[in-house]
Amino acid sequence: MTAFSLEPEQLARCAELRTLAAERLRPLAEKGEPGRVNRALVAELGALGLLSRLFTSGALDLCLMRESLAQACTEAETALALQGLGAHPVHAHGTPGQRQRWLPRVSDGTAVAAFALSEPGAGSDAAALSLSAERDGPDGWRLTGEKCWISNAPDADLYTVFARTTPGAGARGVTAFLVPADRPGLTGSRLDMIAPHAIGALTFDGVPVASADVLGEPDAGFRVAMDTLNLFRPSVGAFAVGMAQAALDATVAHTAARDAFGGRLKDLQAVAHQVAEMSVRTEAARLMVYAAATAYDEGADDVPRRSAMAKLLATETAQYVVDTAVQLHGARALCRGHLLEHLYREVRAPRIYEGASEVQRGIIAKELYKNLEAR
Repeated sequence: MTAFSLEPEQLARCAELRTLAAERLRPLAEKGEPGRVNRALVAELGALGLLSRLFTSGALDLCLMRESLAQACTEAETALALQGLGAHPVHAHGTPGQRQRWLPRVSDGTAVAAFALSEPGAGSDAAALSLSAERDGPDGWRLTGEKCWISNAPDADLYTVFARTTPGAGARGVTAFLVPADRPGLTGSRLDMIAPHAIGALTFDGVPVASADVLGEPDAGFRVAMDTLNLFRPSVGAFAVGMAQAALDATVAHTAARDAFGGRLKDLQAVAHQVAEMSVRTEAARLMVYAAATAYDEGADDVPRRSAMAKLLATETAQYVVDTAVQLHGARALCRGHLLEHLYREVRAPRIYEGASEVQRGIIAKELYKNLEAR
């Protein structure tokens, strides 16, 4: 299968997911409390078997799930993605005991996972993180410091936490730990963001961890983080494509029905050309996301570059498409509760999290020059 043509069964599954999202997930999302984890929604994702697919599917299937859910219910998409982001390090790097304890609960939606990488002073520059892990006996550490802008915090049940075990070693001195939320010394607070998701800060006051809590190897945590991000970056692009498609669909319907200047909006060339541009950019982003996901599934050498390109193009495209959709809808799109008002708040953050657009451009350039030097 190429990256540019989906099989009929894949298209059918995407349509089924859009229907499930509209009929079963959106009603639960609408009952959720802004800024809090919607556990009923997470549980329903588990009951539908979607969370377990996070650990049995490839990157392309993950992208198709995220894109399909995003078109009908961004809250469901985000809940699914955050479970995967938080627990993928356990799936890929955890011990048999760690996987046995946590993955079944994450899969059925009874445990909420979170990925704790960013800090107040280390956002885009993840290698500069300063949460310290100081030795506490021959088999343990104490975590001291802060994490910030952590999705699902402070409501999560387990956190994949990245801490500095070797000072001054940059990316080579970071270790990934699996930290249950009930560990002594771990507290959290909520952050009030423009998108209605649970996002918070975490404070570590001598939180105890042991070798049994390490994900991967000591001082090799940056690899755990990058492996996770290389998988999820294309699917962030898929989330963006789903939002762009929802905005495009709404705009086509609106401009076809809206009377203006003696005709329909769609009859104005300026409007028709804008809608066409929205469609072209959305499809181009979709194809790049699929190509990056397929490269990941095939174990290609250029996954970091392709993942960065997919996330960059798709998130920047979605921002353009949603903004243009708002413009073509006019003031009604700015009313609280309108689909585009919701998408306008949702679409901004993906250009920042899991590596800002500037970081993606840096990765792309680095990979290009590295390939030149290798010739």
